[in-house]
Amino acid sequence: MTARVPSVSFEFFPPKSDKTQASLWETIRRLAPLGPAFVSVTYGAGGSARERTHATVTNIQAEAGIPAAAHLTCVAATREEIDEIARAYWAAGIRHIVALRGDPPPNADGTGGLGGTGYVPHPGGYAYAVDLVAGLRRIADFEISVAAFPETHPEAASADVDLDNLKRKCDAGASRAITQFFFDDDAFLRFRDRAAAAGVGIPIVPGILPITNFAKAAEFGAKCNCAMPPWFAELFDGLDADPETRQMVAAKVAVDQCRRLVAEGVDHVHFYTLNRAELTVAICRMLGIRPKVAAAAA
Repeated sequence: MTARVPSVSFEFFPPKSDKTQASLWETIRRLAPLGPAFVSVTYGAGGSARERTHATVTNIQAEAGIPAAAHLTCVAATREEIDEIARAYWAAGIRHIVALRGDPPPNADGTGGLGGTGYVPHPGGYAYAVDLVAGLRRIADFEISVAAFPETHPEAASADVDLDNLKRKCDAGASRAITQFFFDDDAFLRFRDRAAAAGVGIPIVPGILPITNFAKAAEFGAKCNCAMPPWFAELFDGLDADPETRQMVAAKVAVDQCRRLVAEGVDHVHFYTLNRAELTVAICRMLGIRPKVAAAAA
């Protein structure tokens, strides 16, 4: 029996220089033929970061012809400012928003930021993602993706509280939930079952992070409350100076993870690409995803 082939989407971050912009567009050039359902572009608080996200999203949709989604957060902006950004996206033809609370920037002493406890709603802003979802619904008929956390958000009081927050985002009008990356498939499957039992009726899309750097993935995972299986350390041990072998190992790990999820009924996978194409292209190939663009006739 031929294995089912999932649809895919890809996440990018906006470039900060001409060099990183050229690298991003090379990545897009390689991934676009795979026919992603959409691509998303991350967002940072502050004017220049917002502008980079807006430019990247609109350029991808206009020039690459891929449906593009813009991340939008509650951080460092009033409701009026966020509403203005959303209306600008709609006017530019962007119909998909990834609505997030967002993380505060780290303090000078390194506290706060991702996984910290320093989040304070902006005065006059949308306090949390559920409020942002409701606000976007009032502005236009956006497709709205939200975040979900199979192993619980690091700031949540409990797994039940975290799940209730997802349910409220669903009820406010979210179209789908995209999970934080994870390496424990069972954690995702348990979470999906609990969400369904709680009345979360939107699709829950697994977020997959191909491991390009084990140490950084482990560090980031710890901040996100994402468990790293103990055998991962042994698997990647000694490969820091052997990028080719590391790439092959990382691809095999991600493919095995995706195949397990597809066998359990997952029909869409979201890849955190880190603006690099090699691993994601290889993983998609092994999952049976082929370029949708026909080769030019000789």
